[in-house]
Amino acid sequence: MLRDVTLRDGLQLTGKVLPTDRKVELVRTLLGLGVPTLEIGSMARPDLVPPMANTMDLIAALEPEELQHCWVWVATPRHVRRAAEAGVRNFQYCFSASDAHNKANIGRTTEESLAAMPEAIALAHEAGGSIQLCLATAFTCPFDGPVDPRRVLDIANDPRAEGATDIVVADTLGQAYPQQVSDLITAVRTRTPERRIIFHGHDTWGMGVANSLAALDAGATMVDGSLGGLGGCPFAPGASGNTSSEDLLFATRPDWFTPDTLATLVGLSRDLLGELGEPNRSRTAEGARSEADAFEWVVHEKN
Repeated sequence: MLRDVTLRDGLQLTGKVLPTDRKVELVRTLLGLGVPTLEIGSMARPDLVPPMANTMDLIAALEPEELQHCWVWVATPRHVRRAAEAGVRNFQYCFSASDAHNKANIGRTTEESLAAMPEAIALAHEAGGSIQLCLATAFTCPFDGPVDPRRVLDIANDPRAEGATDIVVADTLGQAYPQQVSDLITAVRTRTPERRIIFHGHDTWGMGVANSLAALDAGATMVDGSLGGLGGCPFAPGASGNTSSEDLLFATRPDWFTPDTLATLVGLSRDLLGELGEPNRSRTAEGARSEADAFEWVVHEKN
């Protein structure tokens, strides 16, 4: 299963604030195509992550039925409270496995973020919602280097994380490789409380799709991607774009994904990335523009 994160992790490194009505259009187009779930924004401070400044406006513009398919990034109980009051019911509570990155990204230690999680869980449950435990830098940290897998397992097994329905294992820098991903996802699946496992990968070193497939084979049930591979973390030097949603869909072929769906996605990412002045990193989008007319997945774009 794909979760498209274009509107949060995809946009956060760009220098532009996409208008709210454009974001609404993207949400409704993606959901209408069959994308089962989206990450649509962040409660981070707008002065620190300007492209997320209109997240609350986007939440207000969506219907409750649409918000059921949408996740919002949070890092504190206050974030959860504000998002819940706006109508959000799916919260991604994120902090880093490495202290150095958590301090750069959130302004607190990993222990401080974990200590606040019970309150965040309680607030999410009071709102009738679900909350994820999202672990950034689960493989490597831009400041401290490799992250010991035992660090991830210790956090996942911490009783203060009880009540999280999912765990997101994030290769924030895109430096992991398939066997490493498989080993960690397997360890999380077999040695921590039963939760749905999501893999969040980046394609910095060209391993985005391979790592995502390895995660699925090891027991993850969802992988994150963004249109055209847009994205990156503003507080993680060296982190480039997410794994492309188009590439992930072409590799996994869910029932709802057809050549017509791909053609729409290719056009959607072309227009969006053109608006933002960002490169399209999707190999599938590139391949779809080939002249191999006998291949049903080739896209014939109209000017």
